[in-house]
Amino acid sequence: MPLSDNNPWGIRFMAMIHMANDSGLFHATPAPGRLPLYEAKMIHQFDHRWATYLPSPSGVSGGPGAANAFRLGGAGADGTSRELTEAEKADPAFAVTPRYWVEAAEVEARLKDKGWERGWLMGWRDITNATNERTVIASVVPRVGVGHTMPLFMTSQKPARAAALLANLDSLTLDFIARVKVGGTHLTYGYLKQFPILPPDRYSDADLAFIVPRVLELTYSARDLAPWAADLGHSGEPFPWDPERRAQLRAELDAWYARLYGLSRDELRYILDPADVMGDDYPSETFRVLKHNEIREFGEYRTRRLVLAAWDELESGLIGSR
Repeated sequence: MPLSDNNPWGIRFMAMIHMANDSGLFHATPAPGRLPLYEAKMIHQFDHRWATYLPSPSGVSGGPGAANAFRLGGAGADGTSRELTEAEKADPAFAVTPRYWVEAAEVEARLKDKGWERGWLMGWRDITNATNERTVIASVVPRVGVGHTMPLFMTSQKPARAAALLANLDSLTLDFIARVKVGGTHLTYGYLKQFPILPPDRYSDADLAFIVPRVLELTYSARDLAPWAADLGHSGEPFPWDPERRAQLRAELDAWYARLYGLSRDELRYILDPADVMGDDYPSETFRVLKHNEIREFGEYRTRRLVLAAWDELESGLIGSR
């Protein structure tokens, strides 16, 4: 996407390292001067530590006290991935184990070609489906190697607005639109260009004051994202990993973005669950998997309750103001 009047974010796309064509660059073990190679399956919304590869029997990577795991990596992975536990995410020193490592010089050369100097990257999962729990899954990650299944987007806007862009991509409102548009299993550049992403001048100072601290808290859960936190004006330790707190912050962001998009409360209710507005016999569904997963885990559709409660609090002025 060229930088032009039709590209107010100044977005440049990048597929950094092709998992097949560039496989000759891959190393099975870490070493000084090598960086982890992130794959799309390792991230989730606002979470750069969603999944990790199992270490090879020859050693152990990450874990409590592994402060150098990100810098040097851990033992080689055995090719099997798993989701991180809550205890692992609660450790700000824990770093995921990739399947491969690549030379830092190779990563830096490719980023230099794009003119990207920030100590972090943003990207999204290419593989998706409108029937998944969420369709658009984007995250900020450290300055590492990144496989092509996680395309990167680089904006000329300042970090605070980049945080707002990330929140926009991970919002329920945009996800609803994506579920209508995406017809296959790939969230391509073409789809992303079609989405009604809010332009940077849509955000007032009040909007950014509400959005950026919440995005910072959601994303800065580990020390390997300290450059990102610094760019957002935070020099302290990572924020505690608290699932209930995170659910509340995300609900507040979803309610805020619904208002930015000009939705009514009933329209937001429809996005969350059409049957809630149209009746139980209504044939359309939006976030069916999310709803069923939460009913199984929490005994309720928690996201709907939290988002609508956040909407009501915003309307009453109990949180934020616009």
